[in-house]
Amino acid sequence: MGEDVAPQEFTRADRTRHREKVRQNLDVFAQMLRESRFDTDDPLTGLEVEFNLIDEVGDPALRNAEALAAIADPAFQTELGQFNIEMNVPPARLRGGGLTTFEEGLRRSLNRAEERSAGVGAHLVMIGILPTLAEGHLTRETLSANPRYALLSEQILDARGEDIAISITGAEKLRTTADSIIPEAACTSTQFHVQTSPDDFASYWNASQVIAGVQLAVSANSPYLLGKELWRETRIPLFEQATDTRSEELKAQGVRPRVWFGERWITSVFDLFEENVRYFPALLPVVDDEDPAVALEEGRVPSLAELKLHNGTVYRWNRPVYDIADGMPHLRVENRLLAAGPTVADIMANAAFYFGLVRALAEDERPLWSQMSFSAAEENFHAGARDGIDARVYWPGVGQVAATELVLRRLLPLAHRGLEAWGVDTAERERLLGIIEQRCLTGVTGAEWFIGRMHQRRGMERFDALRATLLDYTAGMHTNEPVHTWER
Repeated sequence: MGEDVAPQEFTRADRTRHREKVRQNLDVFAQMLRESRFDTDDPLTGLEVEFNLIDEVGDPALRNAEALAAIADPAFQTELGQFNIEMNVPPARLRGGGLTTFEEGLRRSLNRAEERSAGVGAHLVMIGILPTLAEGHLTRETLSANPRYALLSEQILDARGEDIAISITGAEKLRTTADSIIPEAACTSTQFHVQTSPDDFASYWNASQVIAGVQLAVSANSPYLLGKELWRETRIPLFEQATDTRSEELKAQGVRPRVWFGERWITSVFDLFEENVRYFPALLPVVDDEDPAVALEEGRVPSLAELKLHNGTVYRWNRPVYDIADGMPHLRVENRLLAAGPTVADIMANAAFYFGLVRALAEDERPLWSQMSFSAAEENFHAGARDGIDARVYWPGVGQVAATELVLRRLLPLAHRGLEAWGVDTAERERLLGIIEQRCLTGVTGAEWFIGRMHQRRGMERFDALRATLLDYTAGMHTNEPVHTWER
């Protein structure tokens, strides 16, 4: 959601100043890229997980402020809705057991947070969309107290000029409207970060786009929204619609959406930041006091505050990130398309699959993106979100193929090779990628498990069935046994 901002109103002059400043940021960023002023020696990887909060019977618990106070850990932060919180896992290198370190730290933190938040009647659950959310939970009154959320909601609704319309057709149909961006809070994700050099960034971003559809297919975990069975990964169309600043007329004119897969392969990280500035007006035109050109000339690292904040309000599924750590600037790809959960073990399997596959493809001598159109990658993305484990995707040299067959025959060996290049040992690779393999063989993801349980409860009232199934799901989550092994 970008940086913290104070409540305020923006004038036309503010927007003009911000446009000038963000373009200056872009010029300085281009100079930094030319002069190679980036930390590239020993790349790190990172992980963020968003959680939903539920009460004892499985309904949303609108208590994130109380839960965060009880957890009392700076790694946990507020999120958009009062029924969300987020956890940032310290970055690590993958070699020497890095994935296991991530897993153990995440599990330990989750257990401690659950123990403390339970005391205020809020239990943590990792799932892409909380299935027991009802219309009454998606109002502006359920936005978190942080002023940036109300300000962002106000700016998006003002830009749109009308209420947000949500229209999704899957196994069932959903039509609803909202007077704020709170439907976005229904989307809770896992985010993987991979640090890269300026020279390698385009390859890692392009590779991330190539594999996005397959990632969704084998990891889908968001089948229900507002009582309706929709897509296997309903977060994708929901997020695309919930932060759409365009009226119907602007859509018809071809104006680009702020939640965006993109439209082309890139040759530089600069392409993405330049597109953000060229195509998208500022939602939060906050101007920082720093002169980035002076900072660079004096040997300091420019914060590029306006460019960073603006980038945080363009919601690419694979987002470029510029940041500073220990006094050094760095770049990373933020892979933002997967749901949270079902278990820590499943999350780490998803991480191993992403980190391994993206490195193998990024370092391939004949780039895969030179062999397929960008539109094919986007079609794969939506097929994976819509159909989950049953998705069929396009792959160069193969044509249309079942995503599971592609993973088993081609992509898992590539992921093993990429993890080996990261320095991940054989046992760790086989354990985590083995979870992906078993999902493909059994046909069970979080979405499939949840839908299967719901179909067994067809005779119950829909929300009673959702509550009961969510409580079963939460019990499975706490076993940390991968979802394909759960009783069905």
